[in-house]
Amino acid sequence: MKETLFPNYKNVNKRMLCIDSDGCVFDTMEIKHKECFCPATIHVWGLQPISKYVREAWEYSNLYSRDRGRSRFHEILLVFDLLKKREEVKQYNFELPDIEPLRHWVNTAPLLNNEELAKLTDNPVMKRALAWSYEMNERAAQMVYGIPPFPGVRESLERLSTDADIVIVSATPREALEREWQEHDLMKYVRLLCAQEDASKKECIHALKIHYSLENVLMVGDAPGDMEAARTNDVLFYPIRPGEEIASWHTFHNEATDRFLTGTYKGEYEEAQIRAFNACLPDTPPWIHAK
Repeated sequence: MKETLFPNYKNVNKRMLCIDSDGCVFDTMEIKHKECFCPATIHVWGLQPISKYVREAWEYSNLYSRDRGRSRFHEILLVFDLLKKREEVKQYNFELPDIEPLRHWVNTAPLLNNEELAKLTDNPVMKRALAWSYEMNERAAQMVYGIPPFPGVRESLERLSTDADIVIVSATPREALEREWQEHDLMKYVRLLCAQEDASKKECIHALKIHYSLENVLMVGDAPGDMEAARTNDVLFYPIRPGEEIASWHTFHNEATDRFLTGTYKGEYEEAQIRAFNACLPDTPPWIHAK
């Protein structure tokens, strides 16, 4: 992993709070995926004849499954794989677009973002993928605004900002993160912003944790990928449970922050939070259960 991502970073406090953004701080997952990202996917990849099944696959993968919260480049592969297996899509004899060059890039590239993708647009598949990613950003910029943070977020950040360095760790593009956090006057609490353009969540935490004791680093997120990023780096994890975000933030503000600051978070308390989190996310699509 990269340890020199942020060579000029210096800690101010002895603790660090890493925090995701979409679906964790802001209730933006539903509007972004249903109103922006899925329509862009149907449009750019020419999936209009099977749009119903695309929506079901997209929403399951991106919102209601254990794959929730992965980067868009991973998610498009998962969605296409779900569609390829879907019996109704087979019945229509619909031929899915070729995305194998994109799959190879996702599986081998050290960094997944638009800048890296733009270097490969001599390939028509990669050119189409870049157009898709740009359209997703454009639709989100037009549609997503005026969405406040979940109740309890501001109070938690305000409280912890005097005792912990707060770092945004997200797979969202930097422009969107800056716009959304500044719109609601939250950037004043933030020590560093780590975005899609920087590195993966695992790599960002890995590069920053060297400034702290591991028991003094806590990742807050709403997806299994956030938990994986924390556990890979041997740091603490607090889950924001999908569908129970307000209750999760209430517990964080009233219980978990005290435990983090007093060194009593790790152990049974953390594991209880993770068990409740895992119970929220299925690993089998609902259309399989329906049969």
